[in-house]
Amino acid sequence: MTPLGPVLAFDTAAAHCAAALLWDTEIRVSRIEPMARGQAERLMPLLEEVLAETGIGWADLTALGVGIGPGNFTGIRISVAAARGLGLGLAVPVVGVSTLEALALGAEGPALVSLDARRGNAYLQGFGADGTALAPPVMAPVETAALPGTGPAPLCLGDLAPELATRSGGTVVPPRHPLPEAIARIAARRARPDLPPPAPLYLRPADAAPAKPAPALLTP
Repeated sequence: MTPLGPVLAFDTAAAHCAAALLWDTEIRVSRIEPMARGQAERLMPLLEEVLAETGIGWADLTALGVGIGPGNFTGIRISVAAARGLGLGLAVPVVGVSTLEALALGAEGPALVSLDARRGNAYLQGFGADGTALAPPVMAPVETAALPGTGPAPLCLGDLAPELATRSGGTVVPPRHPLPEAIARIAARRARPDLPPPAPLYLRPADAAPAKPAPALLTP
């Protein structure tokens, strides 16, 4: 497979603003800036800085990668909307990558990946030794969740790796790649012209109920 030109990846699905630029097989720039809020204002300047640091422009990009969650509703919307707009404007493919899959990239064996979903819950997904997802991701209570079938003694990664390793007999290991770098590498593998636009991966129901329609006005 011929390596793509520059691939820009970014993520705001958690309490950070993160970006990386992959060129051929090398990560040229990688940034993760912790922040609880303000991602909408920081994302585009951060991307401009990443491009400037490598000396390339928007028109040089051949693909985009974006984190689609699971995670913070607002954060996911920020990055996915930006990726869709940039993809249209630059006429390049946009690859949506889940945080769980990105964390599992490069794991040397069956992996059980977790993210803290708050309120005693976790986002969970199991991956085979080849990195293939064994089932769709789920949100479930940390203490009672049915663990995805990864076989005996999986590699446990992510926020709740110690708890899951205790329950599964697995081993705690760190992700092989920082999050934005993993998103960029997966995007480079999957980019093709006919990809549909990326869609957010929401596993938690929205906290806010949709607005009710106004009652009809009766006229005599």
